[in-house]
Amino acid sequence: MARIVMKFGGTSVADIARIRNVARHVKREVDAGHEVAVVVSAMAGKTNELVAWTRDASPMHDAREYDAVVASGEQVTAGLLALALQNIGVNARSWQGWQIPIKTDNAHGAARILDIDGSFLIKRFQEGQVAVVAGFQGIGPDNRIATLGRGGSDTSAVAIAAAVKADRCDIYTDVDGVYTTDPRIEPKARRLSKISFEEMLEMASLGAKVLQVRSVELAMVHKVRTFVRSSFDDPDAPGMGDFLNPPGTLICDEEEIVEQQVVTGIAYAKDEAQVSLRRVADRPGVAGGIFGPLAEANINVDMIVQNISEDGKFTDMTFTVPSGDVNKALTVLERIRPEIGFDAIQHDEGMSKVSVIGVGMRSHAGVAATAFQALASKGINIRAITTSEIKISILIDGPYTELAVRTLHSVYGLDKQ
Repeated sequence: MARIVMKFGGTSVADIARIRNVARHVKREVDAGHEVAVVVSAMAGKTNELVAWTRDASPMHDAREYDAVVASGEQVTAGLLALALQNIGVNARSWQGWQIPIKTDNAHGAARILDIDGSFLIKRFQEGQVAVVAGFQGIGPDNRIATLGRGGSDTSAVAIAAAVKADRCDIYTDVDGVYTTDPRIEPKARRLSKISFEEMLEMASLGAKVLQVRSVELAMVHKVRTFVRSSFDDPDAPGMGDFLNPPGTLICDEEEIVEQQVVTGIAYAKDEAQVSLRRVADRPGVAGGIFGPLAEANINVDMIVQNISEDGKFTDMTFTVPSGDVNKALTVLERIRPEIGFDAIQHDEGMSKVSVIGVGMRSHAGVAATAFQALASKGINIRAITTSEIKISILIDGPYTELAVRTLHSVYGLDKQ
């Protein structure tokens, strides 16, 4: 017998028929003798509808009331799944985040989980009950519902798995695992059987939409073995109940992966904007004077490139921000211009960031050179480069995104078994 947390996303619970299918997945694990908790998202499209209603009611809405409204989507799903489970003979009860309780900070709309006492859920396990928990929500210090931001149900599930010391956390979604790159761009993309926490964290933060970044961070910190699986697979198909190797992708500690490839995957993020400040005075504190105000405005700055002039008095500062934040960034930069001192601001939108990821890069030379040569052979110009121990990110013009992804996927042999 094992302890499993199962999470089902919005497309998996989009209607009553799919909720019944989810119930069959849960029953399979219960019938195998496992202790099970389930975390659910709102039905597909419902959160968007609730957000729209909130904005229609009050464009400058109170974040606490926003949370009260949008958290209701998960509450509906949890109740419906508990009913569906009861209907097929499974002892189940639905719970909202505050009843567990999942304690969060006070950042309504984007709260972070501070603590979960697992004893409530463990008591349910001991009573032979499946706890169906509304994801995406908890309770803040002000004793009000607080939501965790988009994709927050993934974080709820991993946090609950850590709190109850689950043997496994299964994230059921509309894809059957994590792929070497987006299969919509490269049909030869392969599903990975295993990927390390670090690699998945880079994949998630650099454009892969399979898991929320914070959920991967939590899984890595607490070493929660996490499977990405498809809810659309037949619940009773051969192998679906295999405890050690169910179909899907295991996200785990690097030590569990015996044969580590040099490159594991290629991620991409479209709609990046490049901002350049020309002839910035080169003196201590200038970088802090530029990026501090941008951070205060909640603008996520990514790739940063600095070029010093020949006389050492000036520098050109180039960085990227999401295209949706470029106007806000320009406003902030114009405000600090008299204090910082620079000649001009230039910006280009429609950029894309393509990233090569793999823990094997730590011990292999020439990985970056291979990428640069491959892109050059296709006539793709590189605007900026950033690197870490396990990733290389390259900024290119947006129209070349798909060609770059396919080229890099091929040059590192990811299209081969």
